[in-house]
Amino acid sequence: MKRSIAFCLLFAMAAGPAFVLEKSAARPPSPSDVLAGPATREEKLLVLEEAVRQKVKVFRGEIGLVIRDLDTGWAYQVNPDTLFPAASMVKVPIMAACLKAAEEGRLSLRDDLTLKRSDKATGSGVLRRKATGSAYTIEQLVELMVTQSDNTAANMLIDLLGFDYLNQTFREMGLERTNLSRKMMDFRSRDKGIENYTSAREMADILEMIYRKGCVDSSVSEKSLEFLKSQKVNDRIPKLLPKDTIVAHKTGLERQVCHDAGIVFTDNGNFLISAFTKTTSGPRTAKRFISSVSSLAYTVYKTTRPKTVLTS
Repeated sequence: MKRSIAFCLLFAMAAGPAFVLEKSAARPPSPSDVLAGPATREEKLLVLEEAVRQKVKVFRGEIGLVIRDLDTGWAYQVNPDTLFPAASMVKVPIMAACLKAAEEGRLSLRDDLTLKRSDKATGSGVLRRKATGSAYTIEQLVELMVTQSDNTAANMLIDLLGFDYLNQTFREMGLERTNLSRKMMDFRSRDKGIENYTSAREMADILEMIYRKGCVDSSVSEKSLEFLKSQKVNDRIPKLLPKDTIVAHKTGLERQVCHDAGIVFTDNGNFLISAFTKTTSGPRTAKRFISSVSSLAYTVYKTTRPKTVLTS
């Protein structure tokens, strides 16, 4: 009832008196119009919830979604704990685990790894086209794995650290249900039912830990955030945002699944979106859903300041 009242009030506020007196004179305002109108952040967040709920309702497929205000603690969630095939989202905790291993002295980010023919994986990335025998530092591989979603780089790092260390580190970071069971693009294993899984909540959790400098430690968190801000695949969360918007995020795309999770930075506060989709309608539909939700949320932050800010 509270949401319905708030939506109706904002509806009328955005439209003005002409809408009340001449209902047929003009089209009703869209959620974007309402969110850009004169109202408090608390009121607009209620409208955002309703607008996103309607988008979820008409989406042809499964959705896992978390939107969090990183200043006030407000959150909106849809199926946050549903497990999805992780695709390249699992590269986020792999990144953190690699940086943790460097902190522990297990490896140096300056160490070189040599690219072997057997390392080369299909799909995204540039290393599969590089000459066999080329050498790359571990830091370069982590950067390529995150910023260009390079599958070859990811597999080289998985071989370096091993499944046991990586999954143990995931648990230590609080990712209880995120797992790494196969390499990137290992379709034979996938066809046997061996899959990597994660959820919208757990990807939101690790991103928030990174944001608050609590993922392993401040050094690992800061380095992780630096990599995520350098993301080159920007056809989901950032797509409809102003070009100068800073977004620290990681995408995932594989058969029938399309994901993106990231932190959006604005002058009026920062928010987090973790959006997971599974659909047979193709990635374009999923990307459109994710970018539209991100745009609606951004409009709230572009036009209002938070009434209450959490302190830690």
